[in-house]
Amino acid sequence: VQLQASGGGLVQAGGSLRLSCATSGRSFSSYTEGWFRQAPGKECEFVAVISGSGVVTRYADSVKGRFTISRDNTKNTVYLQMNSLKPEDTAVYYCAAGVRAWYENYDYWGQGTQVTVSS
Repeated sequence: VQLQASGGGLVQAGGSLRLSCATSGRSFSSYTEGWFRQAPGKECEFVAVISGSGVVTRYADSVKGRFTISRDNTKNTVYLQMNSLKPEDTAVYYCAAGVRAWYENYDYWGQGTQVTVSS
């Protein structure tokens, strides 16, 4: 299983970005998919997670109401729509996949995509 994250960039505060994570391999719908982020000098933190069916989602309190995770199992892709971005959202964003994952226990990780929010 390989994950390829894309969609990062530079945006002004209050703006929006949509990240994508294309996942190769079979049985995509059997994987829980998550987004994490790591800001300079900080530990990697959980952002959002979505179940294999796409029915169940959870978010970090810091992004709740602003970010939306979704997936298209016909395209083996998971998305993270980020609205009302703040400078503190600046980080490298990683997607991850796992069969028995939720807030942790991910088996596969993408390479990361940089998101920079200017004030």
